[in-house]
Amino acid sequence: MRDGYMRSDPRFAAWQKGVRDDPADRDPVRRPWLRLIADLVGRGIEVRRARIVSEPVSDYIRFEHHLTGPTVVAGEQVRWLPRRPASGLALPGNDFWLFDDSSVVFHHFAGDGEMAPDDEEFTDDPATVKLCADAFDAVWPLAVPHADYRLS
Repeated sequence: MRDGYMRSDPRFAAWQKGVRDDPADRDPVRRPWLRLIADLVGRGIEVRRARIVSEPVSDYIRFEHHLTGPTVVAGEQVRWLPRRPASGLALPGNDFWLFDDSSVVFHHFAGDGEMAPDDEEFTDDPATVKLCADAFDAVWPLAVPHADYRLS
């Protein structure tokens, strides 16, 4: 839900200097992730990601958008929701991954977008899981599929 993450990432720094990998290339750094996605989807597990972004988008979001193609090819469904239509939605205060509507991992970032010292928080608290599942279910139909989302 942030507009910038981990600006110290060497790949982002290179991207800012104009280095552009072929988005169809399966970046060796991300291959384990791409293999995981392909394996999960191959077993019939749905992997979905929704990103809520300010418009016009930040350079970091442009970078993320550039990197998203291979994950979509691997089978991840990715959608983008401009922040304005999200104003009326009840959303958790932190980025999260929801697993099978039974558990959540929150990611905590410092103000500068770097990972916080205690960067991950796991919970299977039913009320928290429901909050996150309801939020994701509200965002998903409003968000634009990756192939159709045009950066502003």
